Amino acid sequence: MNKQPTGRTIDTPQTRSPSFTLSFEDTDFLLRDELRPVRLQLELLKPELVLQDHNIRSTIVVFGSARVPSPEDAADHCSEANTALAADPDNPELQRAVRARENQRRRCRYYEEAQRFGRLVSEAAQTPQGRDYVIMTGGGPGIMEAANRGAAEAKRVSVGLNISLPREQMPNPYITPELAFQFHYFALRKMHLLMRAKALVVFPGGFGTLDELFETLTLIQTGKIDPMPVLLFGEEYWRRVINFDVMVEEGVISPSDLDIFHFVESADEAWNFIAAFNAPGPKEPPMQRNEPL
Repeated sequence: MNKQPTGRTIDTPQTRSPSFTLSFEDTDFLLRDELRPVRLQLELLKPELVLQDHNIRSTIVVFGSARVPSPEDAADHCSEANTALAADPDNPELQRAVRARENQRRRCRYYEEAQRFGRLVSEAAQTPQGRDYVIMTGGGPGIMEAANRGAAEAKRVSVGLNISLPREQMPNPYITPELAFQFHYFALRKMHLLMRAKALVVFPGGFGTLDELFETLTLIQTGKIDPMPVLLFGEEYWRRVINFDVMVEEGVISPSDLDIFHFVESADEAWNFIAAFNAPGPKEPPMQRNEPL
């Protein structure tokens, strides 16, 4: 029921009509196809204003698979799979399940390093005077959870940029609640991931991780954003998944493009690289941006 500015409630056929609803309160109107530009603008502005309100000056973005379990979850899954196999040892499906769970357990080291990285960066960079190098993730489970968890253990803030999906991606419990955002548009989410970024640390992942990685490499390659450390965690994984050297041999990228990213194997190595890159002192001049991000 609509209310007049005086506060009087009036119930008439006119005030019950959708046309009488204030535009910013009319959900059906806001969700029309013609209002997509407005929704894009709102999705750009809301996180930006909230991040400004919380004095988030710069970030370090952590990408990686949502399917990498924590060590405690991996141990529980292995135990359950082995218990089921013990009751039916000749079952091929249960045998495959045990192997899959053991593979997951081996990937736990990525979770542990992402967690340690989040804690290390947050302890080193965030001060009462300013929130720099704040951990920012995609907000989901797996590697994203681990990085946010490390920041929470350091008693520092961290950001999560969730995306609405057919299979709901809930924010992990370690994101600072006031800095947990939800996006509808992938493009706006990826823009926010980079707007304050001083580095990207990319752990093993699937399509989503590759999408975010290659967009960032392209933006640096084309001068749309200034160079920053792009650190690929786990050289063995990345060289198996992407043959960068073949891309050079085929002439689709330049040899110098291989300098855009670097491989790292530990949280300490990643943080030391970032700290050295962003230390005060003379550096190579940044590539000229064609336009602001």
